[in-house]
Amino acid sequence: MTPHGCNHENPVLTKPNILTVDDDPQVSAAVARDLRNRYGSEFRILRATSGAEAMEVLAKLALRDQGIALIASDQRMPQMTGIELMERARLHAPGAKLLLLTAYADTDVAIKAINDIGLDHYLLKPWDPPAERLYPVVDDLLDDWRRANPDHTSDVRVVGARWSDRSHEIKTFLARNHVPYRWHDIERDAEAVRLLDLAGASTADMPLVVLTDGSALSSPSTFDLASALGLRTVAERPLYDVCIVGGGPAGMAAAVYAASEGLSTVVVEREAPGGQAGQSAAIENYLGFPKGLSGSDLTQRAMAQVSRFGAEVVLANDVVGFESRGQVRAVLLGSGELEARALIIATGVSYRRLEADGIDTFSGRGIYYGANASEANQCAGEDVYIVGAANSAGQAAINFSRFAKRVVLLVRSGTLETTMSQYLVQRILASPVIEVRYRSEVVAARGDGHLESLELSDRDTGLTEEVAASWLFIFIGASPRTDWLGEEIVRDKFGFIVTGHDLANPGNPMPWPLTRAPFALETSVPGVFAAGDVRLDSMKRVASAVGEGAMAVYLVHRYLGTV
Repeated sequence: MTPHGCNHENPVLTKPNILTVDDDPQVSAAVARDLRNRYGSEFRILRATSGAEAMEVLAKLALRDQGIALIASDQRMPQMTGIELMERARLHAPGAKLLLLTAYADTDVAIKAINDIGLDHYLLKPWDPPAERLYPVVDDLLDDWRRANPDHTSDVRVVGARWSDRSHEIKTFLARNHVPYRWHDIERDAEAVRLLDLAGASTADMPLVVLTDGSALSSPSTFDLASALGLRTVAERPLYDVCIVGGGPAGMAAAVYAASEGLSTVVVEREAPGGQAGQSAAIENYLGFPKGLSGSDLTQRAMAQVSRFGAEVVLANDVVGFESRGQVRAVLLGSGELEARALIIATGVSYRRLEADGIDTFSGRGIYYGANASEANQCAGEDVYIVGAANSAGQAAINFSRFAKRVVLLVRSGTLETTMSQYLVQRILASPVIEVRYRSEVVAARGDGHLESLELSDRDTGLTEEVAASWLFIFIGASPRTDWLGEEIVRDKFGFIVTGHDLANPGNPMPWPLTRAPFALETSVPGVFAAGDVRLDSMKRVASAVGEGAMAVYLVHRYLGTV
């Protein structure tokens, strides 16, 4: 059966497709018209008038290997509802975005479908005017689809070895900075050998990064790689109104609010925007996103806002020191320095090191701290071990379970409920792929060149067991990045920054120097603020970090008004 709409255009078969489904011919024509008016130059707009017809169209597109970006379907159709269609459509279009067009009476069904079938969005009819009600929703869905389906013709190429810690570092840097790349394993990919030959390089030069212009970098530092990719690594000005150290949710929120309110703003980030949250496969309890969103998606949205308002983001720069210079706060970098009238510290936390024999030996070679969502497919068909019991570990377990043969979650305590959100606990316990081992810990790691086995201990009996393992991901504790601050900034014994009224503790080594009380997020140095996970007694959630980042800018304004 020929899908409606094909006779009205000369389709370019290489275009990805948008399929609309509605049993009312007038509504079907209207939604196809509105979508064609805005997206017709990039996508082929097809329409069907029943679920059965839509399934035929999807099957033909799948046979021709033609991409399906979006399925927009009415809910109330005879024989097959929109939700039933979308559930079946996953067979032929697993990566398509799903948009349900529905009446107000069906909103409960639509919300349930977000969990049951992965519905991306539902839209109440009518959607007039489309510029206000339809296009913003579809724009977001198609942007997400484009990010998940990039044009690979201009990718950076990385040649390296599977168990090389430097190769892993390069891949992680590219992924976290949203630079599309293709990975070529020297042990498995003939193209890797060809690229080495073309570059006049050898295995000693790996990891080799081949840029889009054909130039090649041999085992570059992240700073050199960032510079070669055209990412900003040097600040434009010597002095700013506010400098934000750290590009996680707190830092990005602070940058958006500061720049949008006219403050000259720079963010310094040593790795990549997003922080730990940026590596999450899914953030499902963040307000305004009923289906949840990935950390990568949240980071890209935040970066777009930061750029829109004119804040600078300086990447691949490690902050090594801090100085007060009168009314100016100086941040010392590994490659220079910059000054600002106010400073916001939003460096977040890193995962705490696991203390066990052999762990450091295989770090980057089968043992990793944290994990990008995109790394899960490298473990396809294998066993994956995860250490941790908080939300980050839970999300990782669910993400890895989509690819791994088995995921073993090692938990030191006897329960998950006290440290992990209930929605994650329910999903983990219901998964046939995920095994939770309570009261268990890693006591040794062994292998020849890379991780090959783990020794696990039962904390109650003391008995140990050796298991074959090539992958261990660690999500434990929280270690703040504050060693660069020196003695001026008061911290607790674990390194978390003390702020606001907590500075009144008589045991603090640095008394508050002004007659006014410190502002709520202000540190022991006036004009220096802390926001997010790095701050003592912070909530350690994405939403609270964003709130503190915004609040810090409000307090920066108050501070600047006093000097």
